[in-house]
Amino acid sequence: MKHIELGLDTFGDVTSSLDGVPLTHAQVLRNVVDEAVLADELGIDFIGIGEHHRADFAVSAPEVLLAAAAVRTSRIRLGSAVTVLSSDDPIRVFQRFSTINALSNGRAEVILGRGSFTESFPLFGYALRDYESLFEEKLEIFSALISETAVNWKGTIRPPLVNQQVFPPIESGSLRAWIGVGGSPESVVRAARYNLPLMLAIIGGDPTRFVPYVDLSKRAYEQLKLPMQPIGVHSPGYVAETDEQAREELWPDYKRMRDRIGAERGWPPMERSEFLQEIQHGSLYVGAPETVARKIVATAKALGNDRFDLKYSAGALPHEKLMRCIELYGTKVAPMVRDMLG
Repeated sequence: MKHIELGLDTFGDVTSSLDGVPLTHAQVLRNVVDEAVLADELGIDFIGIGEHHRADFAVSAPEVLLAAAAVRTSRIRLGSAVTVLSSDDPIRVFQRFSTINALSNGRAEVILGRGSFTESFPLFGYALRDYESLFEEKLEIFSALISETAVNWKGTIRPPLVNQQVFPPIESGSLRAWIGVGGSPESVVRAARYNLPLMLAIIGGDPTRFVPYVDLSKRAYEQLKLPMQPIGVHSPGYVAETDEQAREELWPDYKRMRDRIGAERGWPPMERSEFLQEIQHGSLYVGAPETVARKIVATAKALGNDRFDLKYSAGALPHEKLMRCIELYGTKVAPMVRDMLG
């Protein structure tokens, strides 16, 4: 089995103190940077910080936090999880990540997606009816920016670009960019068409249901006569000393988070049986280190993914518990996964 990168993702959920008092958004932001620093110290390969524009998440400008982490870390790769390209400016996205890349001596990555939330569209003045065209044309621009020194582009969403150079340039090599996919075959093919790695957001159900998407990706690269790009998996989880502790600590905050989002989307409240089902057979990587490691390995053997990112933040679960989860992931889970994969 090939080497697998092991990363962490957070959306900067607004957490509470150990006695249940909600923290300020400002404190959560400072805590997220500390979490990235700990992940770096433990040898974790990557940390991704997500983008949201709503009260229950503190991070609306992940690049600023990534820049702060860049100057306090030395080896961990730093990226988004994801950057909502449809409601952003691709040139500014490139400039921000090129700046992070410079500050971190080449450790920046960007995961580009359309996002599972849509609050950024009205906030920045975009119409949801343009959801597809905005992403397609902006991805076209961004792809040109990371592969060409001077960009020529013409489309419908902005004036043309003519021999346009963008600064700062990447110091050496290229900026690593992924396409984040939640389950759309068209997005899988799009990643291959742009010759970019694929990040599968598997947040519910049996991970093996994504095998057809992996197969589709391979066929797309073959038809395009391009070498296969890496495939990553992003899934939620939580690590504690024992399976029972992990379940009991995560359940209250996970349910509140899931029910809050579910109410917006017309989902029924989450029952504990559904939570346990997702842990046992679905896409929740929850438990003691060995339990989580075995599940990551099972996913890697089924999908052949090159990276696994654990989305470790969940609702108001306190920062102190998240730090312990990161510690166990770095010191216990990661070595076990690598041993099991040989």
